[in-house]
Amino acid sequence: MADGPGNPATSESLLFLTDEQLRKGIEAMFFAYRGFTADPDRILGELGYGRAHHRAVHFIHRSPGTTVNNLLSILGVTKQSLNRVLRTLIEDGLVESRVGRQDRRERHLFLTEAGTKLERRLSDAQRDRMRHAFRQAGPDAVIGFRTVLEAMMDPELRHRYTALKEGS
Repeated sequence: MADGPGNPATSESLLFLTDEQLRKGIEAMFFAYRGFTADPDRILGELGYGRAHHRAVHFIHRSPGTTVNNLLSILGVTKQSLNRVLRTLIEDGLVESRVGRQDRRERHLFLTEAGTKLERRLSDAQRDRMRHAFRQAGPDAVIGFRTVLEAMMDPELRHRYTALKEGS
């Protein structure tokens, strides 16, 4: 990032960002997200799925046995929207829904073998892109990038993220 034409940004100058510098950061985030989702979108499109399917598969993989209510909370979508996504994933043999042992009203979600293969394909594409970007940027940038992302999270989402991160 440059502070001005040809002048590298100093850490001190980054503490007082102009609206123009912030706009450039916002635009970089938009384009980076577009790149980050491009490969999974292509894979999902071949299967007739969208990003909501990807997010569901990702978080079910991340927390096998998670409940529908927990997934609703993580994804921040409506119950109707999630049910539509889950119904498709279950019908297509990618997700299995099991009745809770202690509370029979709960539904616990697990990826099937086919679901695990799809998740791996999607995450491999994103890991490859991130690995390449992180190698280009260097270790200090990786730490800084993660710090910025965490600082942008709403407190409740940061709490969920931290819980997932600690469960690794």
